[in-house]
Amino acid sequence: MLKQGQRFSPFWAINKLKFIHKNGFFELGKKTYIMGILNVTPDSFYDGGKYNSPQKALEQAFKMVQDGADIIDIGANSTRPNAEVLSAEEELNIIKEYIPFLTDKVNTVFSVDTFYPEVAEYALNNGVSVINDVSGVFNPQMAETVKKYNCGWVIMYNGRVQRKNDTENTSVTEKVSAFFSEMLEKCSDFGIPPERIMLDAGIGFTGSFGEDIEIIKNTDIIKNKSCAYLTALSNKRVIKNSSGAEGDDKVYGTVAANVFAVSGGTDFVRVHNVRENRLALNTADRIIRGIL
Repeated sequence: MLKQGQRFSPFWAINKLKFIHKNGFFELGKKTYIMGILNVTPDSFYDGGKYNSPQKALEQAFKMVQDGADIIDIGANSTRPNAEVLSAEEELNIIKEYIPFLTDKVNTVFSVDTFYPEVAEYALNNGVSVINDVSGVFNPQMAETVKKYNCGWVIMYNGRVQRKNDTENTSVTEKVSAFFSEMLEKCSDFGIPPERIMLDAGIGFTGSFGEDIEIIKNTDIIKNKSCAYLTALSNKRVIKNSSGAEGDDKVYGTVAANVFAVSGGTDFVRVHNVRENRLALNTADRIIRGIL
């Protein structure tokens, strides 16, 4: 029982965990960290074609760092529904135009959004510190790459993949939580500690508006307390459907949902609009985390 005048401290304020990447670490609970999205593909659902030249991407990277991004996530393969998936060779050819150019000029932590181990290895050899893997499966070759380079690894629950083998009538909260436990166990067996893992519940990959809402609402239940947690809902269908907004106006719903996720204990948010989210999360961190 709390003594008079003593305030409750949520678990993320008590347990000073770290998310360790190739070139350093983030102390969890210190603040909400922002992963800025830098898509260099012409067909991404929100910003496709805006930054598909190295110079445009560089300008955007500088802007995101200035606006408060802690990580810049470079993606060359669109994961929007019904998108044409590039081969590893095609993705690598695009990535080679951007990653050395950006990592040489922008002083920040970079991640690469890929599920191809060969693309991950190239990126890690050229200034990238974190692999953002949306495959939804434990790939031993990717795990071997993560272990070899001692990098950070974002592992996402991919409902599109999981539904193919789903025979149990359980809630998405239970499915995601079970998947996270399984992935952490496999990582441990492979010699990858939880400090190098960031888990993502795969909002937008569930196939259901209701399930996306449930994931956001149950952040505190889904989050595994042994490692970092990422909320990636920026401008996605769940925001459009819940707010009624189109285009750039979806930033308001994105901010609202991210603040709710912070109240549930998320450590990172992945966003297109860095400035708006950073300003809102500064306030959320002071209220929710008690950061002065």
